[in-house]
Amino acid sequence: MNGKIKVIIKNDQNAVKVPTGVRMLIRRSCNAVLTNEGFPGDAEISVTIVDDEKIQELNRQYRNIDRSTDVLSFPLGENGVYDINYDTGAKMLGDIVISIEHAFAQAERFGHSLQREIGFLTVHSLLHLLGYDHEGGGLEAVRMREKEEESLTQMGLKRNGSYYIDE
Repeated sequence: MNGKIKVIIKNDQNAVKVPTGVRMLIRRSCNAVLTNEGFPGDAEISVTIVDDEKIQELNRQYRNIDRSTDVLSFPLGENGVYDINYDTGAKMLGDIVISIEHAFAQAERFGHSLQREIGFLTVHSLLHLLGYDHEGGGLEAVRMREKEEESLTQMGLKRNGSYYIDE
């Protein structure tokens, strides 16, 4: 990574208190992925923290799935071509929307820390913004999982036990 990374984080819910350190964790997660990917130049990412109700609304609106989910990715680029923020020259990678309620529940269900869960959701979603996809399964899904683990392990958030994503 040879550029600057700007991560704009907005808390758009008041269902639960966002724990101290979560914003820094989200920034570190974005840095780890972009460094591992050797992302060229400056990058800008928007992360919004919402509750289950809001993410369900977005899921219904954009994916026709009428239920809450853990994280949604809204890429601004395609095939490595991104919109540019003309004020800064940064490539705008897109938006990540995390349900903090879902993150708390999944951390408990999988038996790991909230930090691990939010780190995972951020890394996972950012890889989507960079064009990775696991929906079709197979090799692409395996490659994406390896890249997730690489970033999380570097951040000291190694996986403990089995782990899957609730689709």
